[in-house]
Amino acid sequence: MKMGRILSIDFGRKRCGIAATDALRIVASGVGTIATHTLEKFIKDYCSRESVDLIVVGEPRDMHGDPSESTRYLRPAIARLAKAIPEIPIESFDERFTSVLAHRAMLDGGLSKMARRDKALVDEMSATIILNDYLESRQYRESKYYR
Repeated sequence: MKMGRILSIDFGRKRCGIAATDALRIVASGVGTIATHTLEKFIKDYCSRESVDLIVVGEPRDMHGDPSESTRYLRPAIARLAKAIPEIPIESFDERFTSVLAHRAMLDGGLSKMARRDKALVDEMSATIILNDYLESRQYRESKYYR
């Protein structure tokens, strides 16, 4: 049985960062950043080219673990995505601190101050962090997608 990739989305009101695993689901890499209004089309196009078994969406939470204010924008977008590609399940995953971690990774990686201001790059790195965290999580290890 061939495994499909796992995609992750760092959802934003203006843009979304996208990351995907390799075919063996060992490592996550950034795919890019897209305008939020093109999310369904982009994901449908990607899934027509690549085998995808699961989409993981970063779920914004506050410091207490409660859904953050931006969740009200996320839920309708995910509902539209689920309707557009009903054959691929969508899971939520806690995304607290991913933007902070992305900035830290950029700083540690020696990126210039100008590059660190690139919000699109931060969104793509955040999606990659979400996916790597998901791959390391109990949620993934207990799912049917874990080999």
